[in-house]
Amino acid sequence: MELSKRLRAVADLVTAGYQVADIGTDHAYIPIFLTETGKTDYAVAMDVNKGPLRKAQENICAYKMEEQIETRLSDGFSALKVQEVQSAVIAGMGGNLVIRILEEGHDVVSCLKECILQPQSEPDKVRAFLLQEGFFFIEEDMVEEDGKYYPMFRCVPCADNSAWDNMDETTVTVCDLYGPVLIKNGNPVLRKFLVREHHKLAAIMQQLRTQEMSDSIMDRIEQINEMMAYNEAAYSTMGAIRNAGI
Repeated sequence: MELSKRLRAVADLVTAGYQVADIGTDHAYIPIFLTETGKTDYAVAMDVNKGPLRKAQENICAYKMEEQIETRLSDGFSALKVQEVQSAVIAGMGGNLVIRILEEGHDVVSCLKECILQPQSEPDKVRAFLLQEGFFFIEEDMVEEDGKYYPMFRCVPCADNSAWDNMDETTVTVCDLYGPVLIKNGNPVLRKFLVREHHKLAAIMQQLRTQEMSDSIMDRIEQINEMMAYNEAAYSTMGAIRNAGI
């Protein structure tokens, strides 16, 4: 199974030997890849829509993996039992939907050994939610594909998130926006993303300053200034994260 760069990076975050549930599996590419490469011996491919699930089943049959991969019609985690798998993948969904799925599947999620998440939008909201819920970020990655940037992370339920208590509000916000592990490790793709984002924000700012000032324009300028400050702070945050032991 040949995966896209994004999906391959997501699959690489799954811990070898764990049984996996792929939420919103679409064509079951990730379960097939994980099984084919021997990274898992059992996976559940789940989707809320019958059409994608039929296609997933066709692909599973084509790869002769019916005994290792099971398909289930499911809204989020609803068709998964507690402790049935150790790992769950949620990739390619909007941030708000990811949060809803995690909230509604709390009983199952809280017993998982890991969650592999790749929100297509608002990763900062997902990170903030996970931190609030007591999850710890173990590993993060970011890939660029077809001109788009995709952050993803592996997180685990954690009883002690006290290290975050020593972080100032700006640092926490920067970590939510860009990823604590990505910043800590100096991820090169994140660096490239930050440069591109800074150029875009600077161009927007320049355009705003040529317009006649109004309350809405001034509010927008203030918003862009704040975003640029967070962008620039991402680099200096590395030391703060290391010192906190996160």
